[in-house]
Amino acid sequence: MFDDRRENLIQKAIYDFEMVLREQMDRVDRMKDGGDCPYCDINKGVTIGLIGGDGIGPVIMKEAERLLKKLLADEIDSGRVTLKKIDGLTIENRTALGKSVPDDVLAEIKSCDVLLKGPTTTPKGGTMESANVALRRELDLYANVRPVSVPEEGIDWTFFRENTEGEYVLGSRGIEIPGRLTMDFKVTTEPGTRRIARAAFDFARANGKTKVAIVTKANIMKKTDGSFSRICHEIAAEYPEIQADDWYVDIMTANLVNKNIRNQFQVFLLPNLYGDIITDEAAEIQGGVGTAGSANLGSKYAMFEAIHGSAPRMVEEGLAEYANPSSIFKAAEMMIRQLGFTDKADRLADALYICGEKEKSIVVTGTAGGAKCMEYADYIMSKL
Repeated sequence: MFDDRRENLIQKAIYDFEMVLREQMDRVDRMKDGGDCPYCDINKGVTIGLIGGDGIGPVIMKEAERLLKKLLADEIDSGRVTLKKIDGLTIENRTALGKSVPDDVLAEIKSCDVLLKGPTTTPKGGTMESANVALRRELDLYANVRPVSVPEEGIDWTFFRENTEGEYVLGSRGIEIPGRLTMDFKVTTEPGTRRIARAAFDFARANGKTKVAIVTKANIMKKTDGSFSRICHEIAAEYPEIQADDWYVDIMTANLVNKNIRNQFQVFLLPNLYGDIITDEAAEIQGGVGTAGSANLGSKYAMFEAIHGSAPRMVEEGLAEYANPSSIFKAAEMMIRQLGFTDKADRLADALYICGEKEKSIVVTGTAGGAKCMEYADYIMSKL
């Protein structure tokens, strides 16, 4: 009896894996490298979707909306920029509907060109995947770009994290044989790796960078990470002026806290999971995850967001109004720079530096002893 049950479980697992494999092969066939970029031409007008998210998300996004209305006032008045609030990407609505991104919300999102998004909560366990993962897949936002800067230490890092593959693409699709074992899957595709590699090397060339660090665990994950490293070096060969170096992710985590060498790194190129972990470490070196923003770029859409979570504990303790908006403001700076409003992005970057590093007249601590989110937003806007 036990042998029959075991065989049935194995056969079901084989069937489930076959379905996953076929879906991923279909995804590779549909994958595009480059293409049109509607949000790159601001003369045609651009719609910016504003998504509150969960937890402290609506609090910091309220201030981000105020900031954009002030900074882009002329563009909004002329119709070149439209701000569109998108509701419904809350944990309550997603849980009630059993969908990471409800269909009506996704339709609203796809009616925009770029998105500024607050953090969203992902339930632990179960089968509901992260809303971020779902959006990156649905909008094909293959490049996660995160800058980190510590000028006094000579640190000027830019991370290019592959955003649609790795362990995350099938994070809710693993195999479980109750009481025996569980298995998750990691996916690396040829076209998916080529396009993130090219994005990193194009950035390096355009910005006068001479080094790209390719970060994997290819000595252990020989098929997936081995393929990622190989493809990245094939792309690197087209950029002879740029030095491409291999690093293992474990030693790179150590390198980032080694003050003797860390300012020698410039551009990082990583698979999805390693990029997620390493960029949080890098943000902490900059001053904490509350100080860092990120861009999720594709050929048709772009999404910009804070890199921190929804901080449910702050909400439970009644401290949501004391949340730090710096990360979402940094994301807003990245967004308007991507849209071509360079002067306005520079003004915001200067204000963030003055308030966060130079003056520090008003400080957000995340506790009742510090400034409120709105107070700090007013401080930032006073420096524009």
